Amino acid sequence: MKSKNLIIFDMDGVIIDVSASYRDVVRHAAGLFLRPARGAEKLPDPLFELSDLAAVKQSGGLNNDWDLTFEVICLLFSRIDTPGTLEHRNPWRRYRETIGRCDVASLANFLRSAQKPLVSLLKQHGRYEDQFVNSLYQGDVGSGNIIKQIFQEIYLGDTLFQSTYQLKPEVYRDEGFILREKVLIDRRLLAELAAENVLAIATGRPRAEAEYPLNHFRLNQFFSQILTLDDCLSEEKRIFEQEGRSVSLSKPNPFMLDAIAKNCREPFDRSYYVGDMPDDMLAAARSGPNCKGIGILLSAPDKESLKKNLMGAGADYIVDGFEALKEIIL
Repeated sequence: MKSKNLIIFDMDGVIIDVSASYRDVVRHAAGLFLRPARGAEKLPDPLFELSDLAAVKQSGGLNNDWDLTFEVICLLFSRIDTPGTLEHRNPWRRYRETIGRCDVASLANFLRSAQKPLVSLLKQHGRYEDQFVNSLYQGDVGSGNIIKQIFQEIYLGDTLFQSTYQLKPEVYRDEGFILREKVLIDRRLLAELAAENVLAIATGRPRAEAEYPLNHFRLNQFFSQILTLDDCLSEEKRIFEQEGRSVSLSKPNPFMLDAIAKNCREPFDRSYYVGDMPDDMLAAARSGPNCKGIGILLSAPDKESLKKNLMGAGADYIVDGFEALKEIIL
């Protein structure tokens, strides 16, 4: 009898097409964040191309799209003269009053003239951190994290946001971008893979946001385990409470891959992690010699650039789509 393989999938850009959801939420959130500023009407719409954003995400260390949004807004603020932050206990009032004194006309000119403005700013400043922006990326939704809340309002939409957080949205009250997501992998191929292998998911999404598309597209039946950001945060909390250490277990840390392999109820010979970001390949490489990283270019706006970055991160294989994946595994 043929031994099974353990195939672990990333979700975004692999199982689920997020180009019109998560990726566009980052861009939309940056635009809404800047909207109260003077000269905001001069900003281009959209602010930048998704290929420009993809290059920033592929630079590594930004697996979490909240962190990506924060970094993008910080990079944009490297072109804005920020007045002294007004002190106020209410973070939303502090945000609105301070940003209302910012002038983004110069930023607007830069965004319109530069071919890849985000990449240009990243090369110029590296991982830039603006003090004002950083003050609005503390805590959580409802407790001062303005950037994360704007992101969640856009992604979830009015109804789902209110049911998730028991809060009324502050800046966005339309349909959630989560409804724009589509399945990237053919169900017949997924069923074929599941019949002869053990399938699992390791994603940086919160559990509720991972379960939503899996339920909506009826994909749950194919996966024996689903590990999410919630599992990383739970283990981080346990380590801190018991050992006094602060650690990050999100990718590129191999925590989720190792946990899935350890908890797999069926024996397997080899394991693979299929992802679309350099951090996915780093996680696979760090999880041990039995795990092979497969970089997939399926949803990349710039496939050659992504291929180079995936190879640099240690990918064992690079594939354009799932048919090529089948040739490696079956």
